Amino acid sequence: MSLEFKAGVAEFMVLARTQVNSQGKVKCPCKQCNNARYQLVELVEIHLSLKGFTRNYTRWVHHGEERVPLVIGQSSVDRDGSRGGGMHDALYDITDHDDLEDFEEPSMSEERGHDQMQDLLADLESELYPGCKEFSSLSFLVSLMHIKVMNKWTTKSFTELLKILRRSHPAENRIPKTYYEAKAKLKHFRMGYEMIDVCKNDCALFWKEHKKADICPICRESRWKVKGVNKKILQNILRYFALKDRLRRLYACRHTAVEMQWHDRERVKEVGVLRHPADASAWKELDMKYPDFAAEPRNVRLGLAADGFNPFGEMSLSYSMWPVVLTAYNLPPWLCMKPSYLMLSLLIPGRSAPGKDMDVFLQPLVEELKELWEEGGVMQGGASASMIKMRAAVLWTINDYPARSSLSGWSGQGYLGCSTCNKGTPALKCRSKIVYYDHRRFLPAGHPMRKSIHYVKRNEKTLPPHKLSASDLLEQLRHVPQATPGKHVNFGGKKRKRGPLELNWSKKSIFYRLPYWSQLRLQHNLDVMHIEEKCVR
Repeated sequence: MSLEFKAGVAEFMVLARTQVNSQGKVKCPCKQCNNARYQLVELVEIHLSLKGFTRNYTRWVHHGEERVPLVIGQSSVDRDGSRGGGMHDALYDITDHDDLEDFEEPSMSEERGHDQMQDLLADLESELYPGCKEFSSLSFLVSLMHIKVMNKWTTKSFTELLKILRRSHPAENRIPKTYYEAKAKLKHFRMGYEMIDVCKNDCALFWKEHKKADICPICRESRWKVKGVNKKILQNILRYFALKDRLRRLYACRHTAVEMQWHDRERVKEVGVLRHPADASAWKELDMKYPDFAAEPRNVRLGLAADGFNPFGEMSLSYSMWPVVLTAYNLPPWLCMKPSYLMLSLLIPGRSAPGKDMDVFLQPLVEELKELWEEGGVMQGGASASMIKMRAAVLWTINDYPARSSLSGWSGQGYLGCSTCNKGTPALKCRSKIVYYDHRRFLPAGHPMRKSIHYVKRNEKTLPPHKLSASDLLEQLRHVPQATPGKHVNFGGKKRKRGPLELNWSKKSIFYRLPYWSQLRLQHNLDVMHIEEKCVR
């Protein structure tokens, strides 16, 4: 209540009044709101007078002052001499993006999130042990967890290490006792995942309107399996990593926020040269059809990949877990394929591949992608003080042949296995195998190989197959009936045969729920390097 403090608040409010939004509100830097909530200017002045400023808010970056650019590669001691390991700015970036909507009164969950952020800030400021000048409690924990992940330590070995470290350091140290205690602290960064229960037959997700159901709405199987006496465990769990949170983090960091516009600002734009996906015709065609999307360079173009692997390594156990991974093509080519920039979106469980039931597991991701296209996500672009409504679109998928069949709905087997030739696929049965021939028709007219004597049909006059338009494919899919998902037995134990108009379609892909999907030039890419590797083996 000193006169000096009141004068300081008055000086601050002069600057804050220049940063009000359209509703006359500004971010409140009091200890309770912590720059995460917008309040009326008059209310901000009352909050500051009664509660004071949030800790360490000495540079008013949300109220008119410019940010001091970070020096890449700085030591674990911050610019101001603290032991944050360069994490002060990271924490404030998270605070900036956690609550971008206007709030009147904080709810219980918001209060809890505020308390968690205050705990992180307290750990960032506290010494690892009395007299430690190199690490704070939080920076030491983050460094240790990073080493665990990079070197694939087990949970048990990490807990044993923490016990030794606690005994070897001074008694007043702030080292966690167990791995789970350390993990609970880092959960405050809010980069976790959602666990969605799945039917044992992959029929449906216990999600949205079926979230509290105990019986599958399709096959009527129980959500639980009994193990022991009065002990129930879930049949299957899908892990979903929210895409919006991960994109928000890319724009929260002032370094990656700039890199996310590299394709527009720094890419060498030379006609006829392919250096980046932005040079591809698929990217350019999307921009041409949706100019409002192309007008904002911060809108994200994504690539999606999915494949199965055995998490148990070379053990004989047959198991196929399917991760679905996204990458942001806005980044420079030397960053977008780095593991640290690949975004895991789904972790699909199961002893066998999802096959035609892939769409069941893709529902949460496709719904969020549709929301990001139609409504976008509100976020702040790094050091910029202005809010943007970022949108996102999937340009294509990249898979091997079997995975492409699961995603696209066109089966890669049988007489019509080629998705390019479609119903005009030249194929015949040779003993127990199906052979595809007449590949010379893809050669230019007049090519000497078309008249080669090494072939039975010495003069190949057949032209390449006609490229199907989006309307042609949608017309074919109109004849494909809605299949019942799941691996349970249907149709009296007999497998339903495809009708003549269904061709090789097994389903209409869930990606067609995206408004722009039918307009994409190239929806599904083949991972050629992966295919060549299998051929060599």
